[in-house]
Amino acid sequence: MNHFLIVFLGGGIGAALRHGVNRLAFHLWPSFPAGTMIVNIVGSLVMGLLVGLFAATPSLSQHTRLFLATGVLGGFTTFSTFSLDALTLWGRGAYGPWLLYVGLSVTLSLLATAVGFLISRGFA
Repeated sequence: MNHFLIVFLGGGIGAALRHGVNRLAFHLWPSFPAGTMIVNIVGSLVMGLLVGLFAATPSLSQHTRLFLATGVLGGFTTFSTFSLDALTLWGRGAYGPWLLYVGLSVTLSLLATAVGFLISRGFA
């Protein structure tokens, strides 16, 4: 099966799950972005579990890994991958690159969102 198709199918499942969590969270806490926070935390937890499972079970196919980690979790949240990358840098003792990666990722992502919004307002 094509790697892109596997990721595509898993991504659809993850995105649908994220939508469900967001709808439920909005119903419970309409004035707080709990859904995003929940999927980011849960996604990060599941990424850690998967990495441990993958390390303990090298016989798991690349297709399974792509479907679950890149597809389902990628569709559910990309924050889980960010968290894994940051933890990997920290675990290697690469504290400078860790600080740079975390700082730039958060700061530039927030800035890019603001710039995108401002640009779109200019075209409205």
